[in-house]
Amino acid sequence: MTQFTDLVEGYRRFRTNEWQNERQRWSELAEGQSPRVMVIACSDSRVEPAIIFDARPGEMFVVRNVAALAPPFETTPGRHGVSAALEFAVTQLEVEEIVVLGHGLCGGCAAALTGQFDGAISGAGHFIASWVSLLDEARDAVLAKHEKVDATAFVEMELRAVQVSLQNLRTFPWVAERVAAGKLALHGCHFSINDGKLYVLDEAEGVFRPA
Repeated sequence: MTQFTDLVEGYRRFRTNEWQNERQRWSELAEGQSPRVMVIACSDSRVEPAIIFDARPGEMFVVRNVAALAPPFETTPGRHGVSAALEFAVTQLEVEEIVVLGHGLCGGCAAALTGQFDGAISGAGHFIASWVSLLDEARDAVLAKHEKVDATAFVEMELRAVQVSLQNLRTFPWVAERVAAGKLALHGCHFSINDGKLYVLDEAEGVFRPA
Protein backbone atom coordinates (compact mmCIF):
# COMPACT_ATOMS: atom_id res chain seq x y z
CA MET A 1 0.00 0.00 0.00
CA THR A 2 1.33 3.43 -0.94
CA GLN A 3 2.14 5.67 2.01
CA PHE A 4 3.36 9.25 2.21
CA THR A 5 6.97 8.11 2.21
CA ASP A 6 6.28 6.29 -1.08
CA LEU A 7 4.85 9.51 -2.50
CA VAL A 8 8.01 11.38 -1.56
CA GLU A 9 10.11 8.71 -3.24
CA GLY A 10 7.90 9.02 -6.28
CA TYR A 11 8.48 12.75 -6.31
CA ARG A 12 12.22 12.19 -6.24
CA ARG A 13 11.97 9.90 -9.26
CA PHE A 14 9.82 12.49 -11.01
CA ARG A 15 12.30 15.24 -10.21
CA THR A 16 15.20 13.15 -11.52
CA ASN A 17 13.49 11.83 -14.64
CA GLU A 18 10.29 13.39 -16.00
CA TRP A 19 10.95 16.90 -14.73
CA GLN A 20 14.47 16.95 -16.10
CA ASN A 21 13.30 15.59 -19.44
CA GLU A 22 10.52 18.20 -19.67
CA ARG A 23 12.42 21.26 -18.40
CA GLN A 24 11.27 23.40 -21.30
CA ARG A 25 7.66 22.36 -20.77
CA TRP A 26 7.73 23.23 -17.07
CA SER A 27 9.38 26.56 -17.84
CA GLU A 28 6.50 27.37 -20.19
CA LEU A 29 3.91 26.34 -17.60
CA ALA A 30 5.56 28.58 -15.02
CA GLU A 31 4.44 31.50 -17.21
CA GLY A 32 0.78 30.43 -16.99
CA GLN A 33 -1.73 27.81 -18.08
CA SER A 34 -3.95 27.70 -21.15
CA PRO A 35 -5.69 24.31 -21.26
CA ARG A 36 -8.34 23.94 -23.92
CA VAL A 37 -10.19 21.14 -22.14
CA MET A 38 -11.79 20.83 -18.71
CA VAL A 39 -12.40 17.34 -17.30
CA ILE A 40 -14.88 16.64 -14.51
CA ALA A 41 -13.82 13.29 -13.11
CA CYS A 42 -14.38 11.07 -10.10
CA SER A 43 -12.14 11.10 -7.03
CA ASP A 44 -11.77 7.33 -7.39
CA SER A 45 -8.09 6.40 -7.15
CA ARG A 46 -8.40 4.04 -10.12
CA VAL A 47 -9.52 6.69 -12.58
CA GLU A 48 -6.74 9.16 -13.32
CA PRO A 49 -7.69 11.41 -16.28
CA ALA A 50 -4.10 12.28 -17.21
CA ILE A 51 -3.25 8.58 -17.52
CA ILE A 52 -6.45 7.59 -19.31
CA PHE A 53 -6.10 10.39 -21.88
CA ASP A 54 -2.28 10.24 -21.99
CA ALA A 55 -2.14 13.99 -21.37
CA ARG A 56 0.86 16.14 -20.54
CA PRO A 57 0.96 18.70 -17.71
CA GLY A 58 -0.98 21.82 -18.60
CA GLU A 59 -3.24 20.19 -21.18
CA MET A 60 -6.32 19.61 -19.01
CA PHE A 61 -8.01 21.58 -16.25
CA VAL A 62 -9.35 18.86 -13.94
CA VAL A 63 -11.82 18.89 -11.06
CA ARG A 64 -12.55 15.63 -9.25
CA ASN A 65 -15.33 14.73 -6.85
CA VAL A 66 -17.46 11.80 -5.76
CA ALA A 67 -19.14 10.29 -8.85
CA ALA A 68 -17.82 12.98 -11.24
CA LEU A 69 -20.90 15.13 -10.74
CA ALA A 70 -21.63 18.64 -11.93
CA PRO A 71 -24.29 20.30 -9.78
CA PRO A 72 -26.96 22.58 -11.25
CA PHE A 73 -26.52 26.36 -11.28
CA GLU A 74 -27.37 27.89 -7.90
CA THR A 75 -27.18 31.43 -6.55
CA THR A 76 -27.63 30.57 -2.88
CA PRO A 77 -24.66 31.31 -0.60
CA GLY A 78 -22.38 28.35 -0.04
CA ARG A 79 -19.06 26.78 -0.77
CA HIS A 80 -19.70 25.68 -4.31
CA GLY A 81 -16.34 24.12 -5.13
CA VAL A 82 -17.25 22.40 -8.38
CA SER A 83 -19.18 25.42 -9.62
CA ALA A 84 -16.24 27.70 -8.80
CA ALA A 85 -13.86 25.46 -10.75
CA LEU A 86 -16.30 25.40 -13.65
CA GLU A 87 -16.67 29.18 -13.61
CA PHE A 88 -12.90 29.64 -13.59
CA ALA A 89 -12.36 27.19 -16.44
CA VAL A 90 -15.09 28.65 -18.66
CA THR A 91 -14.93 32.39 -17.96
CA GLN A 92 -11.24 32.84 -17.12
CA LEU A 93 -9.35 30.11 -18.93
CA GLU A 94 -11.97 30.03 -21.69
CA VAL A 95 -11.74 26.30 -22.26
CA GLU A 96 -13.30 25.13 -25.49
CA GLU A 97 -14.50 21.70 -24.33
CA ILE A 98 -15.76 20.10 -21.12
CA VAL A 99 -15.61 16.34 -20.61
CA VAL A 100 -17.63 14.57 -17.91
CA LEU A 101 -15.75 11.34 -17.20
CA GLY A 102 -17.79 8.71 -15.42
CA HIS A 103 -16.46 5.22 -14.77
CA GLY A 104 -17.26 1.63 -13.95
CA LEU A 105 -17.49 0.33 -10.38
CA CYS A 106 -18.20 3.86 -9.13
CA GLY A 107 -18.80 3.91 -5.39
CA GLY A 108 -20.63 7.22 -5.52
CA CYS A 109 -23.11 5.98 -8.10
CA ALA A 110 -23.53 2.77 -6.11
CA ALA A 111 -24.33 4.81 -3.00
CA ALA A 112 -26.91 6.76 -4.95
CA LEU A 113 -28.52 3.64 -6.40
CA THR A 114 -28.66 1.62 -3.20
CA GLY A 115 -29.45 4.55 -0.92
CA GLN A 116 -27.01 3.20 1.65
CA PHE A 117 -26.48 6.66 3.16
CA ASP A 118 -30.04 7.92 2.86
CA GLY A 119 -31.27 9.56 6.03
CA ALA A 120 -27.78 10.25 7.38
CA ILE A 121 -28.18 13.46 9.37
CA SER A 122 -24.73 13.69 10.88
CA GLY A 123 -21.64 11.56 11.09
CA ALA A 124 -20.51 9.07 8.46
CA GLY A 125 -22.49 9.32 5.24
CA HIS A 126 -24.05 12.76 5.76
CA PHE A 127 -22.05 14.64 3.15
CA ILE A 128 -22.09 11.68 0.75
CA ALA A 129 -25.87 11.37 0.92
CA SER A 130 -26.35 15.07 0.31
CA TRP A 131 -24.00 15.08 -2.68
CA VAL A 132 -25.30 11.97 -4.46
CA SER A 133 -28.89 13.18 -3.99
CA LEU A 134 -28.14 14.96 -7.28
CA LEU A 135 -28.86 11.54 -8.78
CA ASP A 136 -32.21 10.91 -7.09
CA GLU A 137 -34.24 11.19 -10.30
CA ALA A 138 -31.78 9.02 -12.19
CA ARG A 139 -31.94 6.43 -9.40
CA ASP A 140 -35.74 6.33 -9.58
CA ALA A 141 -35.57 5.78 -13.33
CA VAL A 142 -33.07 2.94 -13.00
CA LEU A 143 -35.01 1.22 -10.21
CA ALA A 144 -38.23 1.51 -12.19
CA LYS A 145 -36.57 -0.22 -15.13
CA HIS A 146 -34.74 -3.03 -13.30
CA GLU A 147 -36.42 -5.64 -11.13
CA LYS A 148 -33.25 -6.07 -9.08
CA VAL A 149 -30.13 -4.03 -8.43
CA ASP A 150 -27.58 -6.03 -10.38
CA ALA A 151 -24.43 -5.26 -12.36
CA THR A 152 -26.46 -4.01 -15.32
CA ALA A 153 -28.36 -1.58 -13.12
CA PHE A 154 -25.12 -0.24 -11.64
CA VAL A 155 -23.67 0.43 -15.10
CA GLU A 156 -26.85 2.15 -16.21
CA MET A 157 -26.69 4.33 -13.10
CA GLU A 158 -23.13 5.33 -13.99
CA LEU A 159 -24.14 6.23 -17.53
CA ARG A 160 -27.15 8.22 -16.35
CA ALA A 161 -24.94 10.10 -13.91
CA VAL A 162 -22.87 11.39 -16.82
CA GLN A 163 -26.02 12.55 -18.57
CA VAL A 164 -27.29 14.27 -15.42
CA SER A 165 -24.04 16.21 -15.15
CA LEU A 166 -24.25 17.32 -18.78
CA GLN A 167 -27.81 18.52 -18.20
CA ASN A 168 -26.72 20.40 -15.09
CA LEU A 169 -23.82 22.04 -16.90
CA ARG A 170 -26.26 23.61 -19.33
CA THR A 171 -28.08 25.35 -16.47
CA PHE A 172 -25.08 27.65 -15.97
CA PRO A 173 -25.79 30.81 -18.02
CA TRP A 174 -22.23 31.31 -19.21
CA VAL A 175 -21.99 27.66 -20.24
CA ALA A 176 -25.28 27.73 -22.13
CA GLU A 177 -24.34 30.97 -23.88
CA ARG A 178 -21.01 29.62 -25.08
CA VAL A 179 -22.52 26.31 -26.19
CA ALA A 180 -25.20 28.16 -28.19
CA ALA A 181 -22.52 30.34 -29.78
CA GLY A 182 -20.44 27.32 -30.76
CA LYS A 183 -17.58 28.38 -28.49
CA LEU A 184 -17.91 25.50 -26.04
CA ALA A 185 -18.61 21.79 -26.56
CA LEU A 186 -19.74 19.31 -23.90
CA HIS A 187 -18.84 15.61 -23.96
CA GLY A 188 -19.81 12.63 -21.85
CA CYS A 189 -17.55 9.60 -21.38
CA HIS A 190 -17.51 6.39 -19.36
CA PHE A 191 -14.31 4.51 -18.58
CA SER A 192 -14.57 0.80 -17.89
CA ILE A 193 -12.04 -0.24 -15.26
CA ASN A 194 -12.53 -3.93 -16.06
CA ASP A 195 -11.40 -3.78 -19.68
CA GLY A 196 -9.82 -0.33 -19.96
CA LYS A 197 -12.27 0.81 -22.62
CA LEU A 198 -13.58 4.36 -23.03
CA TYR A 199 -17.15 4.92 -24.17
CA VAL A 200 -18.28 8.26 -25.58
CA LEU A 201 -21.85 9.51 -25.37
CA ASP A 202 -23.77 10.28 -28.55
CA GLU A 203 -26.22 12.73 -27.00
CA ALA A 204 -28.45 12.82 -30.06
CA GLU A 205 -29.19 9.12 -29.66
CA GLY A 206 -28.51 8.79 -25.95
CA VAL A 207 -26.04 5.97 -26.58
CA PHE A 208 -22.48 5.40 -25.33
CA ARG A 209 -20.19 3.97 -28.00
CA PRO A 210 -16.59 2.70 -27.79
CA ALA A 211 -14.06 5.40 -28.59
